[in-house]
Amino acid sequence: MSFSKVLVANRGEIAWRVMRTARAMGYRTVAVYSDADKEAPHVAFADEAVRIGPPPVGESYLSIDRILEAAHKSGADAVHPGYGFLSENEAFAAACGNAGLVFIGPPPAAIAAMGNKAAAKRRMIEAGVPCVPGYQGAGQEDDTLAREARKIGLPVMVKAAAGGGGRGMRLVERDGDLLEAIRTARTEAESAFGSGELILEKAVTDARHVEIQVFADNHGNVIHLGERDCSVQRRHQKVIEEAPSPAVDGDMRRHMGAAAVAAARTIGYHGAGTVEFLLGGDGAFYFLEMNTRLQVEHPVTEAITGLDLVEWQLRVARGEKLPLGQDQVQLAGHAIEVRLYAEDAYAGFLPQTGRVLAWQPAAGPGVRVDHGVKEGLAISPFYDPMIAKVIAHGATREEARARLIQALKDSVLLGPTTNRHFLIRLLEHPEFAAGKATTAFLDKHAFPAPAVSDRHWQLAASLLWRQSAERYPAALRGWRNSNPEPTPLVLAVGESQRTLALTPADVSSETPPSCIDGNDIVVDLDAHTVRFQDRTYMPPASAAGGSDGKLRAPMDGRIVAIKVAAGDKVARGQTLVVLEAMKIQHQLKAAADAEVESVAVREGQQVSNRTVLVTMGAKDVA
Repeated sequence: MSFSKVLVANRGEIAWRVMRTARAMGYRTVAVYSDADKEAPHVAFADEAVRIGPPPVGESYLSIDRILEAAHKSGADAVHPGYGFLSENEAFAAACGNAGLVFIGPPPAAIAAMGNKAAAKRRMIEAGVPCVPGYQGAGQEDDTLAREARKIGLPVMVKAAAGGGGRGMRLVERDGDLLEAIRTARTEAESAFGSGELILEKAVTDARHVEIQVFADNHGNVIHLGERDCSVQRRHQKVIEEAPSPAVDGDMRRHMGAAAVAAARTIGYHGAGTVEFLLGGDGAFYFLEMNTRLQVEHPVTEAITGLDLVEWQLRVARGEKLPLGQDQVQLAGHAIEVRLYAEDAYAGFLPQTGRVLAWQPAAGPGVRVDHGVKEGLAISPFYDPMIAKVIAHGATREEARARLIQALKDSVLLGPTTNRHFLIRLLEHPEFAAGKATTAFLDKHAFPAPAVSDRHWQLAASLLWRQSAERYPAALRGWRNSNPEPTPLVLAVGESQRTLALTPADVSSETPPSCIDGNDIVVDLDAHTVRFQDRTYMPPASAAGGSDGKLRAPMDGRIVAIKVAAGDKVARGQTLVVLEAMKIQHQLKAAADAEVESVAVREGQQVSNRTVLVTMGAKDVA
């Protein structure tokens, strides 16, 4: 099973992370990329890179044929799937084997055995692994599932038998909600995974989510590398992960580890895998599922064991025995990881897109940042919005927590809105600090959006003031630093708008991470990044016309388009003229329902501040 060139069938931070270890071990690496990732760091880092299609995942990263074609084209003789995409697809693992490629992961049969929750649970029950009481039978009629749920006793979890990530999953606490939950879970499962099969499980409320890292080779050796606590979740998606778990002692670790090893052994596993459990407040633990791949959160295990799990994957794939036996595994200190996402945590966790204007990841003792971005790179809407994983390791949990908070504060990312400020608030929360957080943590606690501080406004205005002569040459013509006359600047955040009149003495000397992006001013202060709109010399849409009925240019510019002609009847808010100024197009709109009397300009014409563009009729049109 020797190989010399590894193709990484993934993108972003995990592709780059796998390549670093592979290169350190002497392997040549091949990156694959869609058109959206052409300039990504993992592509530049690899020894070779092969385009596999347009941005949609079905035409690139999820296309088995295109991945295999890239391997053939590049001469790669091994494939590492990373996580996500095709990493737990038994058809892909089998196709790699059929093409003569070494698949750096478990055998297809092991992936298939754990790919369906119902079948996996039946296997685990046979193997003696503790499982949550529930139903995983063949009868899938709505009434059958509802009847079985009542036998189990509410509350119950309705889950898709295929897939994961919280899709096709519903918590049911009232009998009257049962049938609707079953139907919606089935519809969602069919849409997401192509299968509407469901299972039922007794809901273990306010539990912890604890997972065991297992490793197996082709020589019959199976061990575990301790546990990770992934209890802080949003909609069943992990937000914070740590190792070891604050709720697990040595005795419990031995019992959970033995159960995880039994789970891996019973399906003929090899390579890296994770067995996930629910841990109840009474100390009882129950099998949830097995992830047959490397996990996003593997760095915290690496931190406390001092091991490189990707190196172990490569060694197992080339036929070696595990480097250590169970009694040689040592855990040292504590590590915590957070997932830095391009999302607005204060607006329903809405994914964000846009160009990365500045990126300076933190560094220092015990700090690790795995990422796949660079300044100028666009965060696209086609893929998961995770930007980076920030990990801190310390001698104690408190040291790791403090280091991680500081690392997040020290990391600079300007451009798309991120969840960085939200993550810091989670880490600082007394319940998390005390090690008491369960899977109910985010449901129990509210984290409202912070107010934009006066300092944010002042710093944004100061940054704009320093560039005002460049941005508004006509409006500020003749202005000098010695002129005491204040310069009025109009800024807005959402519906909030302020006019700040600055003189040189008012300009703040603070220099937090900040930049101007087109017509936006981005300021990061105390990890709270705010994007202001510059509305200086931009009339509100409802007041684009003067009191004399004349629409005037609010600034120097060029007429891009004229949307009306003399005699047209227009409605309030209708665009009349599009003006390009400062490389930005501004839509000038009618202030009221009216009739166009005359148009005074033509498309392409350069105009000065206050030039009359359109004259409106004297009377509003009924």
